[in-house]
Amino acid sequence: MNSTIIAIIPARMGSSRFPGKPLAKIRGLSMVEHVYRRSTMSKNLKAVYVATCDNEIKEAVERFGGKVIMTSNSHERASDRVAEAMLKAERLLRKRVDIVVMVQGDEPMVFPEMIDESVKPLQKDASVFVSNLMAPIASTKEQDDPNTIKVIVDKKHFALYFSRSPIPYRGRSQGTVFMFKQVCIIPFKRDFLLKFNSLGQTPLEIAESVDMLRVLEHGGRVQMVLTKFQTYSVDTPDDLKKVERHFRKDRLFPRYQKILGQ
Repeated sequence: MNSTIIAIIPARMGSSRFPGKPLAKIRGLSMVEHVYRRSTMSKNLKAVYVATCDNEIKEAVERFGGKVIMTSNSHERASDRVAEAMLKAERLLRKRVDIVVMVQGDEPMVFPEMIDESVKPLQKDASVFVSNLMAPIASTKEQDDPNTIKVIVDKKHFALYFSRSPIPYRGRSQGTVFMFKQVCIIPFKRDFLLKFNSLGQTPLEIAESVDMLRVLEHGGRVQMVLTKFQTYSVDTPDDLKKVERHFRKDRLFPRYQKILGQ
């Protein structure tokens, strides 16, 4: 329980589906600011950093008082950016971290409790090196959406497969099999993250564009953690509008909205 845990939020301007997404506004604040402020509310974290290769994001984070680490612009995967930032964060902290939590920059509804519950398997079980949150899929529309990453798990909630297609087959599974989506809060044990990135991309990972398949293709395990929080990520401008509607009833936003004097 004395682990040194940090969170790193990878963010870049060049999203193919939504360019400039990290700086898109939700209730007057940039998406990356929402993710940062909500992540810092986790009492388990020693520090929170935004990792980016874009000066626009760096300047925006510094304006609201956040910590930012500049990374290479050659990274193809968020985990690569997080690994580089983690090593730089260790130099800033002057200590080695034990667990790094990758909180995707398009998760503006993240709750600090989600970060806390995601790291528990890594703290309790020496054989668990990486975990992910998952949540029930709320609708057929969400299951059919390729921007929603679906996951099927075994009886101990270890991932069997991730896909952007609807899984499992709906015809015979409706009402008998729980259908889950990946929530992109992903803790890694330090050395495993470095090993993970040294492996290079794998065929299924490339086909599905899901990093965690690299772990499965190499025979590893990904512990999934069921969260009670229902959140929505932002992949498109339409997603942004939906999330902004949900923010009208969000219980965390008034806490940092008040701090900012809004």
